[in-house]
Amino acid sequence: MQRAYNARVPQTFHDQLRQSWRHSDSALCVGLDPRIDRISARVRRSGRPVFEFCREIVDATADLVCAYKPQIAFFAAERAEDDLEALVAHIHREHPGIPVILDAKRGDMGSTAEQYARELFERYEVDAATVNPYLGWDSIAPYAEYADRGTVILCLTSNPDSAWLQDYPAEDPAYLRVADLAVANDRGNLMLVVGATYPVQLGRVRDRAPRLPFLVPGVGAQGGDVDAVFAHGLDEDGAGLVVSASRSIIFAGDGDGYAKAARNAATQLRDGMRRARDAVRSIADP
Repeated sequence: MQRAYNARVPQTFHDQLRQSWRHSDSALCVGLDPRIDRISARVRRSGRPVFEFCREIVDATADLVCAYKPQIAFFAAERAEDDLEALVAHIHREHPGIPVILDAKRGDMGSTAEQYARELFERYEVDAATVNPYLGWDSIAPYAEYADRGTVILCLTSNPDSAWLQDYPAEDPAYLRVADLAVANDRGNLMLVVGATYPVQLGRVRDRAPRLPFLVPGVGAQGGDVDAVFAHGLDEDGAGLVVSASRSIIFAGDGDGYAKAARNAATQLRDGMRRARDAVRSIADP
């Protein structure tokens, strides 16, 4: 299914990312994880507090980002799936060209995976979505068949217990096997999730997947180091990273000034990423 919101969308998801990087000069992705208990009283009175909160964050930060990443659980828990649809439509309409990556982490097989792919790409109309690879390629293929949408595969996640499975066996760890699987099947629409909290392993994934873009969670509230991410994660062209931060940006301020505070936090993080990127590029090309 082709997108209707922008007739000039690039042919592949990788093309869209490259265009967004060039336009924004930014690797920042703002995660949209709305929580009713942290939304201001004014917005809660609006009748659509989840949508309005996220819309104001988006409109305040759109010139600073290369992507947005709403997390579906924060919408579904509030019975706000309609707000998620409206938010994606708003981004596409008001800020065309900025990819929306839906953090859904779906993982199933066969006809069930086909329905999940329809849900994410046809109901919500997102540009990309995260999926879990641990049922094998046949659980990913229904998403990857959407040639103009991105399938973002969990590879090395940022949570503390990820090593329990992803680092084993030591001689051939699962996360590198996932990277190899993605490289073998990429048609310009695959991406890997690689956490900022494990920069050395991130570098090993980059060695195995020199051309694939990475979605990198774990900076901000989780403590991932921006300099280390760029030192280990840039691709052959000095790009290739979509670095996500959620709570540290969207909840940077309280009360009615939250959108301005989010913009300030996003600006600081965007600028820090630029400095880290430029430092690595200067070493590679003195």
